[in-house]
Amino acid sequence: MPKGRYFVYILASKSRRLYVGVTNDLERRIYEHKQKLAAGFTKMYKIDRLVHFEETSYVSAAIEREKQIKGLLRIKKIALIESSNPTWEDLSEAWYNANTKADSSLRSE
Repeated sequence: MPKGRYFVYILASKSRRLYVGVTNDLERRIYEHKQKLAAGFTKMYKIDRLVHFEETSYVSAAIEREKQIKGLLRIKKIALIESSNPTWEDLSEAWYNANTKADSSLRSE
């Protein structure tokens, strides 16, 4: 079984509606959610804030963990999020703010 980088992630809306997903490129996938590039649940409910993620080397482990998290009661999902992110900060916010600042500085030259 090939090794790689796989991520299980939880997104939240401002009203704390949750979405659990899996990807092999977390930054790209979160960007897609933030830009509403795919129709569906996250676009419909404006779910685009990364509040939790886990990394593994095996796709099968990531898929299994995604299923495990999806099967949790909401209160357990909240406890998982708050164990590492008690204030529900958007963990990806700096990724895109840094890119925006770099882009704007290029435009001003």
